[in-house]
Amino acid sequence: MFTGLIEEIGEVESVIKSVKSAKITIKAYKVLEGIKIGDSICTNGVCLTVTSFDRNRFIVDVMAETMRRSNLKNIAKGDKVNLERALSIGDRLGGHIVSGHIDGAGIIKDYEKEDNAIWITIEASSEILKYIVQKGSVAIDGVSLTVAYVDEASFKVSIIPHTKDVTTLCQKKKGDEVNIECDVLGKYVEKFIKIQDQGAVKNKIDYDFLNKYGFV
Repeated sequence: MFTGLIEEIGEVESVIKSVKSAKITIKAYKVLEGIKIGDSICTNGVCLTVTSFDRNRFIVDVMAETMRRSNLKNIAKGDKVNLERALSIGDRLGGHIVSGHIDGAGIIKDYEKEDNAIWITIEASSEILKYIVQKGSVAIDGVSLTVAYVDEASFKVSIIPHTKDVTTLCQKKKGDEVNIECDVLGKYVEKFIKIQDQGAVKNKIDYDFLNKYGFV
């Protein structure tokens, strides 16, 4: 689990691609403190497992499913990425619960400055937007943000100068892809409601049910 509070901006040192997967080496410093093989580092919002590391870099394997769902499929040497180590017991939860399991990618449509803040408009599919709630939480490239506006085609977030300075969000261009993880609570609620609705249908007793089993 992660919080969506970025610890460091790393730099992609190399990308070795297979047919559908990739091995990525990332330069970093802060997130390597206390790291072990098998630990998780959230990279642009994607939970990845450290397979090797030294004092200045770490290596991760990215499987085909992750490549399909995230912007890591477009990653290249020299790209900057948002990094966060997994949450430790006792840490402050300053953002929100982020699993590092991406729901999909969105497209940056616009940047708009308003006094000290920057509004970012992100276009997303209906499968993602159904979980986006105004004033709810969303993780964009691993950054925990509050949804300030949502409609049937896009949503907006507003970021403060600190977030601009310590993440890659404002280094991107219009048309760039960003990874989106919706708040997990909404997905669980949807699942439970579907289960309840299915159970209600199965247990429905009406004239047709009684007739089928010889009661009428």
